[in-house]
Amino acid sequence: MFAEVIVDVAAYPIDRPFDYAIPEKYQSIIESGSRVKVPFGNRQVLGFVTSLKSDTDVPLEKQKPIGELLDIEPVLTQEMLAMTKWLKRHTLCYEIDALQVMLPSALRAKYEKILRIVDSSAVLPQSVQALFQGKDSVELKADESKELLSTIKKLIKEHILVLETAVKQKTAVKKVRMVQIEKDVNRLKEIYENVSNQAKKQKDVIKWMIEHSGERIILSDVLKSLNTTNAVLQGVVEKGAATLEFEEVYRDPYADRTIDVSKKHALTNEQHLALTEIIHSYDQHEAATFLLHGITGSGKTEVYLQAIERSLKDQKEAIVLVPEISLTPQMTNRFKERFGSLVAVLHSGLSTGEKYDEWRKISRGEVKVVVGARSAIFAPFQNIGLIILDEEHEGTYKQDDSPRYHARDVAIWRSEYHQCPVILGSATPSLESYARAKKGNYALLTLAKRPREQALPEVSIIDMREQLKNGNRSMFSLELADAIRLRLEKGEQMVLFLNRRGHSSFVMCRDCGTVVECPNCDISMTYHRHQERIKCHYCGEDSEVPNSCPQCSSDHIRFFGTGTQKVEEEIARFFPTARVLRMDVDTTRKKGSHEHILKMFGDGKADILLGTQMIAKGLDFPNITLVGVLSADTTLHLADFRAAEKTFQLLTQVSGRAGRHDKKGEVVVQTYTPEHYAIQFAQHHDFIAFYHQEMMNRKQFAYPPFTYVVLIQITHEDVLMTAEYAHKAANWLRENLSPTAEIIGPTASSISRVQNRYRYQCLIKYKKEPMLPDVLQQLIRIYRTDWLKKGILMSIDLNPSSIM
Repeated sequence: MFAEVIVDVAAYPIDRPFDYAIPEKYQSIIESGSRVKVPFGNRQVLGFVTSLKSDTDVPLEKQKPIGELLDIEPVLTQEMLAMTKWLKRHTLCYEIDALQVMLPSALRAKYEKILRIVDSSAVLPQSVQALFQGKDSVELKADESKELLSTIKKLIKEHILVLETAVKQKTAVKKVRMVQIEKDVNRLKEIYENVSNQAKKQKDVIKWMIEHSGERIILSDVLKSLNTTNAVLQGVVEKGAATLEFEEVYRDPYADRTIDVSKKHALTNEQHLALTEIIHSYDQHEAATFLLHGITGSGKTEVYLQAIERSLKDQKEAIVLVPEISLTPQMTNRFKERFGSLVAVLHSGLSTGEKYDEWRKISRGEVKVVVGARSAIFAPFQNIGLIILDEEHEGTYKQDDSPRYHARDVAIWRSEYHQCPVILGSATPSLESYARAKKGNYALLTLAKRPREQALPEVSIIDMREQLKNGNRSMFSLELADAIRLRLEKGEQMVLFLNRRGHSSFVMCRDCGTVVECPNCDISMTYHRHQERIKCHYCGEDSEVPNSCPQCSSDHIRFFGTGTQKVEEEIARFFPTARVLRMDVDTTRKKGSHEHILKMFGDGKADILLGTQMIAKGLDFPNITLVGVLSADTTLHLADFRAAEKTFQLLTQVSGRAGRHDKKGEVVVQTYTPEHYAIQFAQHHDFIAFYHQEMMNRKQFAYPPFTYVVLIQITHEDVLMTAEYAHKAANWLRENLSPTAEIIGPTASSISRVQNRYRYQCLIKYKKEPMLPDVLQQLIRIYRTDWLKKGILMSIDLNPSSIM
């Protein structure tokens, strides 16, 4: 028997299955979807079995056996193996990348270089002896000194040492020591009587065990409750009063909190109508896609919950995706309140071990609902009844690196596989989704009212040009400052939104105009006041703030622009009594920090929640009555055809945080371009009018949804090489695609250099191009066989979420 194995090597000639002989001991247990260790070249690598067969074309002398079977139960289902083939075609990625993205990082391979002594009679140099410290083998770290590495290389050539590659799993199963107390009370009493009175501590332990006979308790809990030591307990165990055993346990990210049970709410007519349509489709086993277009606060989540409840009645499973890690705690709590321990969580805020354990619960069928960010779409459920994407318009559902999948496309693929509905929910759907709903490709469901008929908040647009003319140079307009004071007096809460972290967006010399830029990227450095550092938000480069201009040596160097840190200082200056919580990438680096900040705000320990776009959506607090948008223009003037759409969505979403419950809400939007249609329509919460206006613009310039777009980006450390190969790619596409496909560019990317690599890009715009997949595959073949050797990197993104 033979197995077809995809090996863990992302390279063009290796992007195919390799045949390995299955040793006799594995023949009855090996299955496709299992991980194996296989010899590849002169090393061991991880591999995935994609199929089994009885014979092979590989000559007998070249056949190699599988080294080790890592999984008796396959980690990949047949559905996932089929999805891998689809992902490879759909995103133009290596097959190994598609396989790896479906698994938690804990199950990916960790490769260690193991140095072993093979000639024990040889006298090793002092530096090598110090490395081994009397052992036969050690892990060789990459950061050892050059001299030591060259000595080791020499000893390997002399066959004194050998270097092997060990393949290990990144995270192990967590186990705890359990105390299994003897069941027989008489036996325990007998042991108690036989213990010397001088061993008082042991007698106390056995006396306690008599009261808990037959129980199985965690070792640390026993020691804690008895206030005793391991040595005392060990003595009792040796006398036969208990046994110590290891037991597998899950790491539980929600172990430290209590979650109340919630009951389902009565539905409005609109909610009931939407739910009825979804359940009808579910009952018919249809792979239908529903676009649930509901204004902010219209009760979309309750529709999700009741649709899932219907699915769970049939012992089916549900996947719920949210776009931001900051939304996950609130959303997870809503689902855990309704479905308790049937809910698992998957997002980047969990540790590797926690993700692994949540994944195992899903894989073993111990939970029925998974709530998580983008990658949770690959949850290994085998009987899916419903898939939900909340805030479906969000760009975070698109993966930026290989495989460049969109969670919405994967959700629709899985719904067709399981013949179940998909719900795409949003107050501001993407233009593509809404256009598909209008054409009848998706079923459109509308929630136009809030459950308690609360009015949408009143939105005031403040022209900051007028504020400047009237001498107000503060970052707060007079109207916003008055609104903040009023809420502080009333004891109500506010959200202040600015889509830019840091203190100032750039540092500039007032004498010569030089802006301090990142040495690796063509982008200005951002000043961070708390650390007194300037940082690049693209490559992570950071350095001390210069005291003088690097160009003209003037000491008139100043900070310009506004970031969340600077706003925090200004709030303290203007409103000294206000309690502020800041929520951005800098304050949410630590594990659990999103949840901690939101809990403090929900408990009323702050008046103002200040943050970037992570606070713009999904948050639901009854006491928020004011939302202030400090600058509506940050996303409006980007070199991206979706700039107006993103601005409208952000303003509508952040406005929806106010007045969601009994108290009336107000929104103040500060802008330098109040006349722009995205801002005007956002003021009136008018998605339909915005949709028609934006569709006219997209049609005029032939952008999605009227065409499809492919973004091809070329990068290299030399700008001339970058431009040359970008032109080669564009010219090759013009020659091989039909005349109806429009090739735009190549041009330098909006940010023309990142991490010391220059970036050029070209766009393909097309309506129908049947040859496109084959042409792009041919271009990839040329790139991987020739251009890659010259240091050129090329990425192809089908339907990119941004073209910057």
